[in-house]
Amino acid sequence: MTAGQIPASPAPTDAPAVPEEKRLRRLQMLEDHIGDALRESERQGELRSAPSFGKPMDFGDGYAQTPAELRMPMKVLKDAGVVPAEVEAMQQLAALRHAALDAADPAEARRLSQRASELQQAIALRLERLRSGNW
Repeated sequence: MTAGQIPASPAPTDAPAVPEEKRLRRLQMLEDHIGDALRESERQGELRSAPSFGKPMDFGDGYAQTPAELRMPMKVLKDAGVVPAEVEAMQQLAALRHAALDAADPAEARRLSQRASELQQAIALRLERLRSGNW
């Protein structure tokens, strides 16, 4: 080959697929297997006997309970890994309750329990404001 020439593309071979192609093939096989199992269950009537058949699915993620105008901002924050302030407050509440139970000094336990009660009330008020649209 001389300078300035473009090397010819290598001839296609039966070389093993790259890892990404293998992964995609495995995923497709898994999807096919799941689809086959669902079709078989549907054919046998197993799906119709499920208590949730024909009802909207509840994913338990709070989406349906979130006010429509907050859904997109909350999704953006969730996708970015940002924990909502209410969730952080609930985590703090759980930590306060745990610390109150573990406190050796009764006065400290009362103080922690009082802080937990105050935080619980603040959380309840915040959630009520969110529900009513006065956020």
